[in-house]
Amino acid sequence: MNFFDLCVLCCRAIGRGCAACLRFLAHMLKVSFRYWWLVLTLMILAAAAALYYTRYENQKFCVNAVAILNGPSISQFEQVYTPLRSGLQLPDEMPLKELIQSRKIRDISTYRVIDCLRDSVADYIDFKGVSSPIDTTNVQMQDRLCLQFRIKQRDLALIPEVEKEMLSWLNENEALQRSYKTYMENLLKEVQFNHSQMAKLDSLTTHYYFHAHHGDQPRTGIANGVVWVGDWSVHLFLGDIYRHQCRTERWDQRLQLATAPVVLENHFAVDARPLNSRVKYLCLFLLLAWIGGYVIAEVIDKRKAIAEWLKA
Repeated sequence: MNFFDLCVLCCRAIGRGCAACLRFLAHMLKVSFRYWWLVLTLMILAAAAALYYTRYENQKFCVNAVAILNGPSISQFEQVYTPLRSGLQLPDEMPLKELIQSRKIRDISTYRVIDCLRDSVADYIDFKGVSSPIDTTNVQMQDRLCLQFRIKQRDLALIPEVEKEMLSWLNENEALQRSYKTYMENLLKEVQFNHSQMAKLDSLTTHYYFHAHHGDQPRTGIANGVVWVGDWSVHLFLGDIYRHQCRTERWDQRLQLATAPVVLENHFAVDARPLNSRVKYLCLFLLLAWIGGYVIAEVIDKRKAIAEWLKA
């Protein structure tokens, strides 16, 4: 058997499988039509159940926020964040514990934030968990995590309280506070170094542009009918100035955001698409009702054969 024969066998097997599925579907339609009153009753009940399950106040939403870790590592953060998933190890006086255990807040989880260009800018959130830690293109950021939980429409007013309780629990942790203290010491030194180097570079550029090798008078001249002042070779410094200015701005922004071990880039935002969409669940419930009606109809249709089989 060669490769062509194997392809032919595979195509024939796929064809037979598709034909069998079509014959089974036709049989389901035939049995459902014969016992239409049973199938129709179940589908009406399923539609009513779907409409009740997806009523406005019972709709579920995902709530997301990107957290910036100022010092703590991902693993250290996850250890502190774990009690929030179940609420079992939280203090009894903490209001968030009651919300979690009463299932008003559910499915608390974290997702990695991906930096595609390795430029310390978050590009997207890996909700599907397909990014690999060893991927050199889609890099998992070490100072950002997406926090997510699910909540019903009638409890959306609790989101500010949940955010406050979460941040309070995280930022009061002693281990995170120690990491934050070390991080702030290094961050302040880095910011001071950047500003001092920026001043030195600016001073060097000014001196070179106007005074280097020319005494106290700036050098002037005419080139191609254009009057210029200074030395054309000063352009060698412009790239260094620009790169260092970008670096200084980036570290200044980090210092501005580093007000606590864990801060949020944005407040918790509600995804406008409900998880239990009315159209999706209506189709799902009707499909399950049809399948269930077919099974019951098949049992009724074969009741004599089943009874004889049980007696044998």
